[in-house]
Amino acid sequence: MRSGVFPRPGAVRTAVICAAMVCAAVLVATGRAAAAARPADTAAVRPLAAAATPLTIRGADLSTLQRAEDLGARYYNQNGTQGDAMQILKAAGMNYVRLRVWVNPANGYNNQAKVVAFGRQVKAAGLKLLIDFHYSDTWADPGHQTTPAAWRNDNLSQLETAVYNYTYAVCNALKAAGATPDMVQVGNEINSGMLWPVGQLTGGTGGWSNLAGLLISGYNAVKAVSSTTQVMLHIANGGMDAQARWWFDEAVAYHVPFDVIGVSYYSYWSGTFSGLQTTLNDLAGRYAKPVVVAETAYPFTLDNADSQGNNISSSSQLTSGYPATEAGQRTNFLAVINALKAVPGGRGLGYFYWEPTWTAVTGNGWDPTNPNSGDGWDNQALFNWSGRALSGITDFAN
Repeated sequence: MRSGVFPRPGAVRTAVICAAMVCAAVLVATGRAAAAARPADTAAVRPLAAAATPLTIRGADLSTLQRAEDLGARYYNQNGTQGDAMQILKAAGMNYVRLRVWVNPANGYNNQAKVVAFGRQVKAAGLKLLIDFHYSDTWADPGHQTTPAAWRNDNLSQLETAVYNYTYAVCNALKAAGATPDMVQVGNEINSGMLWPVGQLTGGTGGWSNLAGLLISGYNAVKAVSSTTQVMLHIANGGMDAQARWWFDEAVAYHVPFDVIGVSYYSYWSGTFSGLQTTLNDLAGRYAKPVVVAETAYPFTLDNADSQGNNISSSSQLTSGYPATEAGQRTNFLAVINALKAVPGGRGLGYFYWEPTWTAVTGNGWDPTNPNSGDGWDNQALFNWSGRALSGITDFAN
């Protein structure tokens, strides 16, 4: 992890991640390698495509919004009228909300109780709900899959039971609150497994047999609560087809059931847009499943709103043709949407913009153990530093 940058899912690809994932035998490389050496973005913003039939899922991950609002964050529509952030996004076309859940986070946010309360609000707003199980007390991504402290000494059989019971408990609590999830992720960006070391694919004690057992437990728990809830398997690096094909071939070989394929795609880390199209087309056709871009985002500026360094802070990190401007952010987002629309057979189900409401609010930092930590994502939100909506929100109507 670079100093001053937070380790969030789909984001920082550190030397630790590289060590865990750059293994030819398993084709788990980091997205940063493919994105390296891209030129500074001086090209004109690419033109917006004409609107067509909107995708089925037009979602956003709002996992930090509850805490932001508790700390006094204010949000405004493009006209400058103050309003509820979720309603502002809904009015723009958002129809689905993604919420992560951690087992026992240090500050309490994103735990079961908080997620149930927020899930109730999502459903009351007439929106659909995706629950993203990290199976950790903190961030889980390809380089961080730390087993929750309460489960740390469990063997495989015990972890399978813990995953089932915990997944069932969260989903059932949501159901009891009138917020049955429409979709659930069993794990977050699990390229290299989850619940390390037992469920780790490389360098741990696990392998695919162990990971499959854990994923099957999670799937079964979701379906025991609601047979209609769809289950997503989610990996990072959505522009890298060889990785994705290897991973899902293994999942199928080990008889892991799933309904939806999810990938993260950040154009500055995850490969080219042509690579994204190839991956989406291949996965949808090869496994006959709908595909979702479960995370995407892009900066509207390279400036920083707080003391925390931003994940994307240099022109050398940008994608050619997409400057770090409001227009550049919007067209980058639209390019992801258009890639999904181009998937054959209508299997491009939709997307989730990652943390559009995570503006720099004091106390709403990345580290649940440190209330003084800052926000390294403020320049990729869809609201500016005054809380006013940017034009990128209009992409939810596409």
